[in-house]
Amino acid sequence: MEEQEPQNQKQPNKPSNKGLENFGKYSSIAFQMIGIILLTTLGGVKLDKITGWKTPVFTIVLSLLGVFGAIYISIKDFLKK
Repeated sequence: MEEQEPQNQKQPNKPSNKGLENFGKYSSIAFQMIGIILLTTLGGVKLDKITGWKTPVFTIVLSLLGVFGAIYISIKDFLKK
């Protein structure tokens, strides 16, 4: 049988992994930005293929909206405490 530590006993201080936490936080924001821009751009390409227009209007508009949306979301995440 394995003995269990009492729950009221304090754990020794573990070194903080603040750098690793920050890396995870900021890399997830980067992946969110990439995903948003990629999805909106691919959606624009798909809509341009459906419409058959010579000028890629949907690709341009949706990719710009994706960039602005990704920037907005990343700023919102940066300002979170």
